[in-house]
Amino acid sequence: MGRGETRNTARLHTLTFHNPTDGAMEQEGRGRGHRKRQRCGHGAGWGRLGRAWELRDVQLRGSGRRGPGWPGMVTRGALGVLLLLHLASDQKNSTTMHEESRQPCKGLINANRFDDFGLEDTAKCFSACAQSGNESCNLGNLQRYWLNYEIHLVEKSLTETVNMSFLKALVKNINTNISEDLHFSLTPSQIPKQVTEDEHRHPDRVRLPRSLFGSLQGNRPVVRLAITILNVGSGNVFKGPRLSLEDDSSVLNNHVVGLSLGHINVTGLAEPLEITFSHQHQPPNVTLSCVFWDVTKGSLSSPGSSGDWASRGCSTDVGVNRTICRCDHLTFFALLLRPILDQVTVKALTRISQAGCGTSMIFLAFTVALYAFLRFSQQRLNSEDVPKIHVALSVSLFLLNLAFFINVGHGLKGSSAACWARGAVFHYFLLCAFTWMGLEAFHLYLLVIKVFNTYFGHYFLKLSLVGWGLPALIVIGAGSANSYGPYAIRDKKNTATLELCWFCEKTAISALYVTVHGYFLVTFLFSAVVLGLVALKIFTLSSATAGKEKWQHWKGFLTLLGLSSLVGVTWGLAILTPLGLSTTYVFALFTSLQGVFIFCWFAVLYFPSQSTVTSSSGTARADQVLTVSHE
Repeated sequence: MGRGETRNTARLHTLTFHNPTDGAMEQEGRGRGHRKRQRCGHGAGWGRLGRAWELRDVQLRGSGRRGPGWPGMVTRGALGVLLLLHLASDQKNSTTMHEESRQPCKGLINANRFDDFGLEDTAKCFSACAQSGNESCNLGNLQRYWLNYEIHLVEKSLTETVNMSFLKALVKNINTNISEDLHFSLTPSQIPKQVTEDEHRHPDRVRLPRSLFGSLQGNRPVVRLAITILNVGSGNVFKGPRLSLEDDSSVLNNHVVGLSLGHINVTGLAEPLEITFSHQHQPPNVTLSCVFWDVTKGSLSSPGSSGDWASRGCSTDVGVNRTICRCDHLTFFALLLRPILDQVTVKALTRISQAGCGTSMIFLAFTVALYAFLRFSQQRLNSEDVPKIHVALSVSLFLLNLAFFINVGHGLKGSSAACWARGAVFHYFLLCAFTWMGLEAFHLYLLVIKVFNTYFGHYFLKLSLVGWGLPALIVIGAGSANSYGPYAIRDKKNTATLELCWFCEKTAISALYVTVHGYFLVTFLFSAVVLGLVALKIFTLSSATAGKEKWQHWKGFLTLLGLSSLVGVTWGLAILTPLGLSTTYVFALFTSLQGVFIFCWFAVLYFPSQSTVTSSSGTARADQVLTVSHE
């Protein structure tokens, strides 16, 4: 830029910024700005920056050169904006870091903080950690926090009681030289307290045997005992890998009972402690089991979990409205509720049963058709009662499967009279099936065990009167008592998982147990005894003829399998269903396929062959039953 341009620019600056009026206004504005900065308390950095610009402008004026003018003001404003952006960014970063550090459900910020704020802050995680896979929750740290809190109560805390909405606790000094057992109440809404042995006043309680404290006399005369009742909510804390929230398993009332002597480890008690949990009458498909929190257990699917529920060292005594847990150690205890038949399981079992029953109906129809073919086309089996009994059993099972399809398919649809009729028909054909299985066992007893003096006039007619008449009398009696109606299988939340017409759910449970469970138990025990005697006879015979028949043992085993399908041994698996869900599936599969087994037995026994055509057949003999399947 040339000198002329410089002079012109200087003149422009002079005309624009340095006339006397503007100078006075500028001085006054500077004074006001200086006073305003003092009043508003701007930061020291910004004040030093402003004074530096003013000092530079004064120096330039004093030296005869003009200040930067408008470009200087623009630069000063840009620096101010950058400074404000920098401060805002720092504030945002510090806020984000603070929020990341304030995550109590990670179990770190309150790890050693056991005051009221720390307890309440950590207790919020019971509901916050309700979803699996929540990255803001560390279940292992949270569970360790509450385990360490019990130790803190015993070892460091001076408090004797804790009364919070989610936590009730009692800390008490116990003389190890006590002469009687100690009893404490465990009412969830109250602080635990020492009580007398009164079952009616305190349904929830714990009994600590005096031998527990007597075993500690050599260490110290007095020990400090902490009893806590912790409400863990419906989330994942203290659920562990053993409990799956998807299958409706849960801790009773979400309450966990803790018993601790601090760092004193108590295991292998000769006389176990007793914890009594009161509860409502549970549905028949819900199992209850006493468990403790085992910190040594973990799961590959939950690597952050510090422990899991276990039942080692604990026994369960289930009552109608209470369950007694007996355990040989001290820790956190709970009562687990696990439905045997939840919604998913009921659907799976229903589909298995429907598929098996449909298959059985086809093969049962084949059995009846084969019998009709052999009797009317080839004039065989006219005088034999054994195939008639097999066919009668096949017909009763066919009708039972048909009634099952209709009952399950319709549910509770229709009028109450129609539901009553479906329940009565289903009950009748079920009893008919049980009765004919018992008659199969009775005939087998006459055939194999008694052998002599077994002739009865109109034998099959008499059997038919029992097989079809006795169930009718039972159904008439139950119907006159108005026992049939809507029935539902429910889970622990009292939600119906399967509805059908059967015995009335509330008013006819006793009739169900007597006329179904009791009736089946009598017929099954009789059939099992007869089958055991037949098995003894078969293997005794096979041992005597071992040199003549190489595969005698194997053939005897197959014979027993065939006979077991006739007498309904597979129905005995119902007794084993409380052992677990796997036995329930096995029971549903084998009972629904009974018709297939009967057809196979009937076909092997009576399908035309050279040996059976040439043999004379009157009343079947014992040796024919034992050997005809081998021919």
